[in-house]
Amino acid sequence: MAVPPHPPAASVPEHRLDTATPDTGAGPAGGSAPADTADGGPLPADDRTDAPTEQADDRTDAPAEQAGTGPRATAADSSPQADPGAAVEAGPATTTSTAGTATPPAGSTATPPTALRSGARSGSGSTVTVPGEPDEPDVPAAVPRDDPEQVLAGYRWRLDPQTLREVVDDPAELRILRRRLTEKLASALDNRARARLLSLRAVTSRLVDDLDDALADGRLALTYAEATGELRRTALARARLAEALRWKGEFAEADRLFTEANSTELPDRLRSALHEHAGRCCYDQGRLIEACAHFERALDLRRADDPELTGRIGVALDAVHTRAAARAGFGPYPRSRDEVRHGRRAPRPTHDGRGCWGYADTAGDLVVDYRYAEAQPFHEQVAWVRRPDHTGWELIDEAGGTLLDAGYTRVLPFSDGLAWVSRGGDADWSAIEPDGTVLVPAGFEEVRPFRAGVAAVRRGGWGAVDRHGRLVVPPRYHGITTTLSDGRQLDGFTDEGLAVVELAGRQGVVDRAGTMLVRPVHPALVIHPVAFLVGDGMDHWGALDRRGEPLIRPVHPDRDGVLAEIDRLLADTHPVL
Repeated sequence: MAVPPHPPAASVPEHRLDTATPDTGAGPAGGSAPADTADGGPLPADDRTDAPTEQADDRTDAPAEQAGTGPRATAADSSPQADPGAAVEAGPATTTSTAGTATPPAGSTATPPTALRSGARSGSGSTVTVPGEPDEPDVPAAVPRDDPEQVLAGYRWRLDPQTLREVVDDPAELRILRRRLTEKLASALDNRARARLLSLRAVTSRLVDDLDDALADGRLALTYAEATGELRRTALARARLAEALRWKGEFAEADRLFTEANSTELPDRLRSALHEHAGRCCYDQGRLIEACAHFERALDLRRADDPELTGRIGVALDAVHTRAAARAGFGPYPRSRDEVRHGRRAPRPTHDGRGCWGYADTAGDLVVDYRYAEAQPFHEQVAWVRRPDHTGWELIDEAGGTLLDAGYTRVLPFSDGLAWVSRGGDADWSAIEPDGTVLVPAGFEEVRPFRAGVAAVRRGGWGAVDRHGRLVVPPRYHGITTTLSDGRQLDGFTDEGLAVVELAGRQGVVDRAGTMLVRPVHPALVIHPVAFLVGDGMDHWGALDRRGEPLIRPVHPDRDGVLAEIDRLLADTHPVL
């Protein structure tokens, strides 16, 4: 089955973390809304498709506010770059249960989302009318009560206290859901819908112990998800495949997928779920210290009171205690992220005290002799080194074998499969593969590492190139430095393919396709997993949604207040993993 290339990145990942709301597009179980309607607004012309509209695991919804209690709203989709899934909507109503309950809510449905009207903006409990903006259409209220995605989202699984696997009381019901997912899949015509439905079908197959089917669906779902280029969609597909691998006992690949899925740029609620499931995988392997670290991180990320998560983690920690007592130990020390991803820790530079560098393994044993005047750390299993009698750098593998002879006077570590190199001239930075193949020709004065397939570059002004050397962002900006809501700063693009650009002291946002998502008119701008935080330069902070439309008025004295309000806007939903 052919997978189309990445779609234009103007469609940044939509704002929802779970699969709680059924499709409203055409399909056997998808309702009767027009195919060009998603989340209460018309799709841009270049994004329209006959496929079912996107499901709730790909959007972030906010709970509907009552009149007079500070509603949050978005403007109607009025530009071709607008994200059709960015409307702030009502989250699904779910049946509250404590951890250990595996019964779906009555009727196995949740309340369908209702889009807020776009003429309002939030701030201090008041409603402000924005003139000249049409109301956004309401999402159709009719939602099939037996939609398989809705039913799955309604479950609260009971954990087996010994295996830490979900217990299915009625496998026949899950098989019916799997059949209905297959029916919906038959009408899915785009990569987004295929990725979502295949990965959910993998979940149902795993839960009824059809693990070979779960793995087949999970791998194909990941292929489709990666083709979309969307961070959250890919993370969910990786996690669902990883859970199937965990049940199959293929722990090395499962650990790697959980680690790769858990980007720091994802919403905290999704990251918490990923850590929880990664901890269960470590528990299966007897890596109990590492499992506890994951469980602790899951709790830390969910700062709000979450009795269901607390209950599940309690069950998991009891299981850890019992297993540690039975086996008289907690297993090996936790692995680093790099070790999980590559199956081992890379050798580290070590000095002989007399001016030469080599590399040692984790036990301290020398694996590459002391023969270099300079040695950089390994990145992507290769490292740049310089011999005492050379002015140029050469590239070696982890065994010390030479991959590229000395020839470059300036080098940057490999990132995203490419490294920037220079022979010392002016504006001659180029990007190469580990075998020396030049993918981006020389011609740049300054460069930044590749991320998400693009890199910030300077040629007069700052812009960006893709890995084929195409200028996707014209070099006309005064800077590209991206600040994230957790305080980190990136030289260039995020894993999601977004960057903050600066022009005449004002900041905006572009994506990896060069689409301007937020015009550079803000004194300060910070990227949040589901929004853009903006400051007015006078200690007032607010937020824009992912279409660049006002979401929270700039009334907060610091970013923490905006973050707290965004967290309240998010629906309290649960990713189906």
